[in-house]
Amino acid sequence: MLNVAVAIADAEGVSALTMRRVASAVGVEAMSLYHHLPNKEALLDGVVDTVVGEIHERLEAEVSAPAADDWRVTLRQRFLTARTVMLRHPWAPGLIGTRSAVPASIYGLYEALLATMVGAGFSYHVAHRALHTFGSMPLGFVQELFSPAAAGADEADDDLEAMAEAFPHLTAMVAAEVHDAADAVLGWCDSQTEFEFTLDLLLDGFARQL
Repeated sequence: MLNVAVAIADAEGVSALTMRRVASAVGVEAMSLYHHLPNKEALLDGVVDTVVGEIHERLEAEVSAPAADDWRVTLRQRFLTARTVMLRHPWAPGLIGTRSAVPASIYGLYEALLATMVGAGFSYHVAHRALHTFGSMPLGFVQELFSPAAAGADEADDDLEAMAEAFPHLTAMVAAEVHDAADAVLGWCDSQTEFEFTLDLLLDGFARQL
């Protein structure tokens, strides 16, 4: 049922996730769904857990057990593996940000991050700072500060013209970095490149803490 809900979100967007729509897709009456999920919020929580569960499955299949001398490789693999899942479900980062409580499945990703760093010799103090610094990167995405329209769109051109006089540096940066929205990325700029650049920069910084 939750896998069906994820497929609906992939095809139609997260706004299509209603109890009635999911019930119809699995071939039951909407009221029958309430025997399994009390409300729409529980449905959305379950969808998030399902996506995070997909991350866990891919990590088990693709990332080997961490060793003390390759913690950077292990974390990099984990973050980029999580990102492949988020690229399949580009609506998921926004949905995760709306949850009122942290899904239990997400704690497992951060537990593994801590275990890798502590096993490599980091103190809990520095590892705690790492959690703050990495933010949502262990989940495969970062939150954009703002999201201008895609390059080439009339709205983007109008926005850039309006910004140009008041904010010349922001305007120049956006004009240089904004990309075609058809790209399979999670953001307005070349977010795969930026994700890996940021990740490598942070890993280099924490390596100096050892």
